[in-house]
Amino acid sequence: MTKVKICGITNIEDAESAVKSGADALGFIFFRNSPRYIHKNVAKEIIQGLPPFVSSVGVFVNEEETKIREISESCGLDILQFHGDESPDFCSLFNRRLIKAFRVKEKKDLEIISSYKVSAVLLDTYYKDLYGGGGKAFNWQIASTARSYYSERVILAGGLCPDNVLKAIQIVKPYGVDISSGVESEPGKKDHAKLEEFIRLAKNQDIIEKSHKG
Repeated sequence: MTKVKICGITNIEDAESAVKSGADALGFIFFRNSPRYIHKNVAKEIIQGLPPFVSSVGVFVNEEETKIREISESCGLDILQFHGDESPDFCSLFNRRLIKAFRVKEKKDLEIISSYKVSAVLLDTYYKDLYGGGGKAFNWQIASTARSYYSERVILAGGLCPDNVLKAIQIVKPYGVDISSGVESEPGKKDHAKLEEFIRLAKNQDIIEKSHKG
């Protein structure tokens, strides 16, 4: 079954809605330039209230090692996600589960993936001056070839929404999907109806199989 991560959580109400709807992981963005930035103290309070088997993911962009470790320990993060220009050597400094994001513009952008020894890779839409959250999809046919570079642990992001998640899963067959702006009413605030629908579709394999056959 496809795993679902709801990213850009900024408040307890959205976290509770995501959990109730069946999210496998919640993402907390510690990048100050993001409209979905969350202070570590707020994140800590939300994370402490999460039930077992729902993972907390801390999203960092070109952050200092000491800052990452401090926030990780303070909040009790389960997983780290690096969404910037972090090198393979930098990623190897952290002896824990780690997701490395790559912004994809063309197929050659995937070649560097094999240099990273991480738990999973996340493929997002390329923007020159934006590290995710732009709300536009990239060529999913490119993403479907990523497994040849990095086994089966590929997470798809970028422009996903309830209207296209079934098609995205059919094409890419990802380990998981990651969504933020596609289920928002405004930056940093989730639309709970869209959130519930997205998770229902992403996790309902019967719908996916019927859609694929049809």
